[in-house]
Amino acid sequence: MAYFATVFRLWYKTEIKKMKLIQTINELRAELDVLRREGKTIGLVPTMGALHAGHASLVKRAVAENDVVVVSDFVNPTQFGENEDLGSYPRDIKRDAALCDAAGVELLFNPSPEEMYYKDNCTFVDMNRLTDVLCGKTRPIHFSGVCSVVTKLFHIVTPDRAYFGQKDAQQLAVIRRMVRDLNFDIEIVGCPIVREADGLAMSSRNTYLNEEERKAALVLSQAVRLGEELVEAGEKNAAVIKEKMIAHIEAEPLAKIDYVEIVDAQSLEPVSEIQGEILSAMAVYIGKTRLIDNFIR
Repeated sequence: MAYFATVFRLWYKTEIKKMKLIQTINELRAELDVLRREGKTIGLVPTMGALHAGHASLVKRAVAENDVVVVSDFVNPTQFGENEDLGSYPRDIKRDAALCDAAGVELLFNPSPEEMYYKDNCTFVDMNRLTDVLCGKTRPIHFSGVCSVVTKLFHIVTPDRAYFGQKDAQQLAVIRRMVRDLNFDIEIVGCPIVREADGLAMSSRNTYLNEEERKAALVLSQAVRLGEELVEAGEKNAAVIKEKMIAHIEAEPLAKIDYVEIVDAQSLEPVSEIQGEILSAMAVYIGKTRLIDNFIR
């Protein structure tokens, strides 16, 4: 029965529905109201655009599991700090729209900052503990911006499911905790990291890298694999694993470590011993570009 439901969804999307590009909250809500009255399930894939195969994997899963898929394509200014790359972050709505249309997305939501935030907006969603570590240490306002914009999208779309990639593992943990703590009736679906053929985790920021930096960036996925191999070989001492991963990264002249940590996958508290589900996460500058990668075991 599930097979036939999936086949029908794919046929319905490819043969009947054409994707709509929507730029206002009122128009999106009007479209979704009609679909809900028809009994359709709704999946949401929040993105900042500059879509690549990693995003496509989220969309593909959402299309398979929901009657209707909404992709948000919004570079959210409130999650960027001073001297970060808000102005230079890649934007290509035509390319993004083509990818979404081909994948079977019904609604592509591409609002302006003015549409998403009132000029005198003074309300934000914040969190402590999970956002004080890892990326939150050096990007103190980042997760307040993430939680605020995702909360707004949840209220606007009211999806049954929302899809996030494991590459942003801290973000995924933060969103799951926010959904639990604020009683959102939404299933959060985490999807595996998608990598280039040589192992580099796909990221919109990879486009910043020149040829030399692109080669150097492989040090992240190599360190991830090294950590995975140590865990698979039975190493239980988190400090030993972390030390060897750091040494591998530091051997690359173009790499500058922001952090390499091993933490509990849910609480994000540091662990000294590998037991239960752990997250090994890193942020590394390659030249001026900050990249992240991780593994969960």
